[in-house]
Amino acid sequence: MHVDPEFRALTRDALADKTLSHALHEVEVVMPVIRNAALGQLDFPAVRVRAAEIRDEALNRLDHYLEEFEANVMAMGGHVHWARDDVEACALVAEICAAADAKLVTKSKSMVTEEIELASALEKQGLEVVETDLGEYIIQLRGEKPSHILAPALHVTLDQVIESFNEHHEVERDRPLDDADQLLAEARAVLRDKFLQADVGITGANFLVAETGGVVIVTNEGNADLTASLPDTHIVVTGIEKVVPTLDDAGLMLRLLARSAIGQRLSNYTSFIHGPRRDQDAAGPRNFHVVLVDNGRSDMLGTELQDMLRCIRCSACINHCPVYTAVGGHAYGSVYPGPMGAVLSPGLADLPKAKNLPNASTFCGRCEEVCPVAIPLPRLLRYWRTQEFSRHLRAWSERTGLRAWAWLNVRPGMYRIMQACTLALLNIWADKDGWIYRLPLFGRNWTLYRDMPAPADSTFQAQLRKARRGTNS
Repeated sequence: MHVDPEFRALTRDALADKTLSHALHEVEVVMPVIRNAALGQLDFPAVRVRAAEIRDEALNRLDHYLEEFEANVMAMGGHVHWARDDVEACALVAEICAAADAKLVTKSKSMVTEEIELASALEKQGLEVVETDLGEYIIQLRGEKPSHILAPALHVTLDQVIESFNEHHEVERDRPLDDADQLLAEARAVLRDKFLQADVGITGANFLVAETGGVVIVTNEGNADLTASLPDTHIVVTGIEKVVPTLDDAGLMLRLLARSAIGQRLSNYTSFIHGPRRDQDAAGPRNFHVVLVDNGRSDMLGTELQDMLRCIRCSACINHCPVYTAVGGHAYGSVYPGPMGAVLSPGLADLPKAKNLPNASTFCGRCEEVCPVAIPLPRLLRYWRTQEFSRHLRAWSERTGLRAWAWLNVRPGMYRIMQACTLALLNIWADKDGWIYRLPLFGRNWTLYRDMPAPADSTFQAQLRKARRGTNS
């Protein structure tokens, strides 16, 4: 999986983008409110515990449930393929498309296909690949990556969408494009033709049901249903961790997914797909394939990182993260942004490339608090930070500073002297209003975007000792 290592440079660009900041502020304000309203209808703590148990059961016996899923898919006339990495997954999909003599492929939104860069791989084989989720379609036209799991075009303005449509759409219009309703109608018309002409449809999967061999797909636009049902061949590309044991388990997970993601009791379209078209069916694909992608996931099993594989891609942690809502998704340099991405990306890619991501956290704990499957995200972020330090991936100056801090912490006398000196300096650098806006040397970059109050004249311990002396006298 590709990760851009230039996190700091990407962050600076994001912080300077006023349009992006406005969009992220809307996420920060609106999404927690609608999520809380939707979850108020549930006993969230109890349901969350049960959801975590379901995911743990599936992960602890992943081989068993995947084999059960495969057997049930094959019993219905479908095919299951196993891909060890992104290269193998893309090659398998390309082979299926070639066997179908495909020229046009429609594709619904899928984070796994973004992860393995499937569209690009198929285009290199001469196929036309069209994203059918509206947000994904917009960023495909713009040649960009998604900036949010659920709202991939969050960063794009209306004027930029108009510009992209004018550049790529060869349609006759009664008047120039100037509002969202026009854009939606035009996108629908263009995509309708693609749906009808497609030879192969590719979707992801929100859940795989071992008990039935069913594939659960959740959308709000219905594009996945058209992608799955109209072409003669349907290919599901999904991670191996998406399996749940039973249909009842899938039902419980769905109760949490939409509420956590977009504040709805249920998404507009929730489809359970079971194999290819049968003789008595009026419509549907004649060929049904599931490509199960590992791509580093099995390496996380049985390790401290296994809890991350519970993730159901709801984006609740992203919507509540003060770092994400300040810099957006592109700053992470990965298709997986926010706290979940900061844990998952180093696991699926190389830690040296993704080493900055676990540090993009305030450790406020909101991500773990809102996670519908109780993933201990702060603990996992701390795990990666420890790995980064032990593997000497941090800069020499940072490692030296941490060693100095550790040395001081076991020498109380020296610690108090350094603390007193630091307090004195901070109060010298403080403004007249009692706030520190700029620090020299090592603190310069830290205070570019942060202010902090000046400290008290004496430490808590000094004040406590003084109070105790007063009490004893």
